[in-house]
Amino acid sequence: MAQETLPDRSPATGHGEGSGGAPGDPARTGRFGRLRRGVRTGGRAGWRRTLLAVGAGLLMWQAFPPFDLTPLAPAGVALLALVLRGRPARTGAWLGFVAGAAFFIPALEGISRIGPDGWILLSLVEAAYFLPLGAGIAVVTRLPGWPVWTAALWVGQEFIRGRVPFGGFPWARLAFSQTATPLTPYASWGGAPLVTFVTALVGGLLAYAAVAAHRARASRRGGADAPTARRALVPVAVPLALVAAVAGGGALIPAPASGRPVTVAVIQGNVPRTGLDAFGQRKAVLDNHVKATHELAARVRAGQVPRPELVVWPENASDLDPYAEPDAYSAIDGAVKDVGVPVLVGALTDAPDGEKVENRGIVWDPRGGPGDYYVKRHPVPFGEYLPFRDILTRLITRFERIPRDFAKGTRSGVMRLGPATVGDVICFEVAYDKEVRDVARGDVLVVQTNNATYGRTSLPPQQIAMSRLRAVEHGRTILVAATSGISAIVAPDGRMLGESREFVPDILVRTVPARTARTPADRLGAAPEWALALLGLGAVFAAAWTARKNEGN
Repeated sequence: MAQETLPDRSPATGHGEGSGGAPGDPARTGRFGRLRRGVRTGGRAGWRRTLLAVGAGLLMWQAFPPFDLTPLAPAGVALLALVLRGRPARTGAWLGFVAGAAFFIPALEGISRIGPDGWILLSLVEAAYFLPLGAGIAVVTRLPGWPVWTAALWVGQEFIRGRVPFGGFPWARLAFSQTATPLTPYASWGGAPLVTFVTALVGGLLAYAAVAAHRARASRRGGADAPTARRALVPVAVPLALVAAVAGGGALIPAPASGRPVTVAVIQGNVPRTGLDAFGQRKAVLDNHVKATHELAARVRAGQVPRPELVVWPENASDLDPYAEPDAYSAIDGAVKDVGVPVLVGALTDAPDGEKVENRGIVWDPRGGPGDYYVKRHPVPFGEYLPFRDILTRLITRFERIPRDFAKGTRSGVMRLGPATVGDVICFEVAYDKEVRDVARGDVLVVQTNNATYGRTSLPPQQIAMSRLRAVEHGRTILVAATSGISAIVAPDGRMLGESREFVPDILVRTVPARTARTPADRLGAAPEWALALLGLGAVFAAAWTARKNEGN
């Protein structure tokens, strides 16, 4: 791809970029003055570009569940690239933030269930990661081959957003919009980061084709002869051919589905909606899962469903500590003995220090009772633990609802559950590459979750989409157990083998493949993400160096 000349169409000023006030007025000159004017004018973006940036964010949002208009993800990336192309870095940062806000505010609307202020604040914090993304894309589009560099910058943005601060919040990554598309198989080669890269690459190539088409049209209008006009179409055909090659390449990647057959069951007991105090609510949730497990045992005895070899309950199936509450212990033990196979029980328990709470997945054997367990390693900041507790509880009374912090687990959730070795992650840990990769040594992956607070919003289907991508990434069956939905059984190739509706009790029983083979993504680990993020950073430095060199000449 040839290097392009990108004229600056910013409106001219009488005094140059750094002026605009009275001479000698320090408040209106220098960097501070430029910053003030940049904010006031949208970073010289203009209202048309700002509206197009909003449109790019909205297009990307529609690619995610529950809409699942998956082609709109690369379309949104393409539009944003065109908006940012060749702009100054400061303008690019502003437009990136606008696009990010237009994307995250609707994509994370489920957070509004815990408060509209928390929803908007989190969305704007996430949008802030698009500030360096927008600035970076604006400058690297001056380089040859810029669709590659812009795609790498998308990976870099997600790299940082998924780690900083408090362990990051990697929800709504581009990859999670591509869970049943020709790009999905790339997950087995390079994980979610590679899927983000190829999604953004397709968008960048579409943007490049649009620029080339505009130039070809201008050439024809300028009276170019037929051979010249045909040559002008070559830059349009090449990026479109590369888009086809990227999509077709995904279809050539094998999707493993075979493995040792294991019959599994997922229990969704449901939650009561209203009319109970806190203790009554917790007891009712436990009773619902106990009742559903007894119903499963009855169906097995009646020959209505095959006998499972293992059963999975969701996160928070028992908010009553079975180690401390004899009634809870007895109810769980009775249900496990009735079904006659090991059950992975989601329960809240007191931590050994007596001050914190542990979010556990407990292997409960019908003969030996509770045994091995996994403690959630990535509790939710401001949800399951409270940073700066002493300060925030005085400022925001809502945080009184978090009287005790959740302890952080220290070991992976790989455990023996009947005939299979399962790798357990709890709730939003499924969004984190490292946590899921660490337990992919299991034959079957498990996601225990409690989405009751966010029921009937976009968040439960988005979490299912993550599980589907993880199944392909690691070549594993994934069992998603949710208290109120959506529970699911996902095949290693990402197909949905069973799915519940929300806020209804359900029992899913299927025979699934248990696999031990590792995917290339497992073997490479985080290397593709690091390589692509560094590639994007290197492109930014190269663009900056080129710009300085040109200024010197």
